[in-house]
Amino acid sequence: MMLVIDVTKGMQTQSAECLVIGQIACQKMVVVLNKIDLLPEGKRQSAIEKMTKKMQKTLENTKFCGCPIVAVAAKPGGPEAPESENPLGVSELIEVLKSQAYLPSRDPSGHFLMAVDHCFSIKGQGTVMTGTILSGSVSLGDNVEIPALKVTKKVKSMQMFHTPVTYAMQGDRVGICVTQFDPKLLERGLICTPESLHTIHAAIISLKKIQYFRGALQTKAKFHITVGHETVMGRVMFFSPAPADFNEEIKENVFDFEKDYLYQEEYLSKDSNSSEENKENDQAGEVQLPRQQWALLEFEKPVTCPKLCLVIGSKLDTDIHANTCRLAFHGVLLQGMEDKNYMETFLPKLKVYKLKHKEGQVERVMDDYSVIGRSLFKKETNIQIFVGLKVKLSTGEDGIIDGGFGQSGKFKIRIPDGLKPDTKMLLTVASKKKSKAGKGDPSKEDESSKNDSAQPVTISLLFKRYVFDTQKKMIQS
Repeated sequence: MMLVIDVTKGMQTQSAECLVIGQIACQKMVVVLNKIDLLPEGKRQSAIEKMTKKMQKTLENTKFCGCPIVAVAAKPGGPEAPESENPLGVSELIEVLKSQAYLPSRDPSGHFLMAVDHCFSIKGQGTVMTGTILSGSVSLGDNVEIPALKVTKKVKSMQMFHTPVTYAMQGDRVGICVTQFDPKLLERGLICTPESLHTIHAAIISLKKIQYFRGALQTKAKFHITVGHETVMGRVMFFSPAPADFNEEIKENVFDFEKDYLYQEEYLSKDSNSSEENKENDQAGEVQLPRQQWALLEFEKPVTCPKLCLVIGSKLDTDIHANTCRLAFHGVLLQGMEDKNYMETFLPKLKVYKLKHKEGQVERVMDDYSVIGRSLFKKETNIQIFVGLKVKLSTGEDGIIDGGFGQSGKFKIRIPDGLKPDTKMLLTVASKKKSKAGKGDPSKEDESSKNDSAQPVTISLLFKRYVFDTQKKMIQS
């Protein structure tokens, strides 16, 4: 990657975003300080050295620390300057690029996939699609599919750098000629082995937040999602392992549908609000963060892309002059959903749950093994669906919801091991105070209520509910 910087301005917002993308997608980088002809000749060298030090400081905490920095003027004097003006530093840049270049390993196996960057017609020949082969190989006479259009064509001829060829493989730049295809239908996109790529309406991705993005990544927020060679709007839902599995080793590029996952209101990071709830109980109070987090992406329009492709989420509607990073997260596409009705056919397999916590109070004792509770449910709640769920009293007893009591949302709790003597005494005293206050004047009743509510016996109901469970079952461990 070449990161070109205007030497008179230094790093701009878009330069920083290019650097972020480079860290995600590239392994090597060369920084080019351009427009050095705009610097006064007497101060040029010192200005170049100053900007070089600034760039070295900017890059010291990135994977590109220590990368080459070359100063050039590609077109001294600007576009209006005469052609006799020689470029400055370009020969040095070429040498640096040659020293940094390497031949990657290429694999002709697997499905053919090519990124098309230009499409045009040649009279009497057909339509030519030029681009780079990302995987696999292609030969003369092969059928190739344009998946976005659901069109399949036969390869009539191929050229590499104006030379006819009969075969091309991963990494090659090639022009592929087909017949009876309108070039206006495809400016850029993908072509592939027929039926090897699929169009998806939603996806599960593993992801990481980009550290320079300010603010939280909220569930239900919309982002510009760049996936494959398309950018579309998409809504996100974040989820993580269950808290007990935060430190578990996660298999790379694999999603396990057998596991349970915890719904998150936002992506968990050191500065997120949700992470406050995940602090350990120790004195250090360190934030517990999972090793891996995921998101469900729901696209506003379907996209065609390969599995395990790079995904970048951004807020491209942010003002470009706001001096803030618009790139929010990046990740890998683990599972695509091809069915348009994925909400009914696919999502029920995704076991993401929400933890629910309700609190009420014990109103009075019925006998040694049962109490009446209140304030846990609304008057209109169907208490019958909660019958059999376990609750815990703040005094330590375990109970089970036995059914409703009256019409005002009160309920009966059975205590299998019986109430503790201290609990029974506490509730009996509170009940007597309330009874006496009811016979007196209202002021005493208010005072009694205050005393009664100072140390109420609370009831805690904890359960989990799967987000995509159509029956909305409540589950307790």
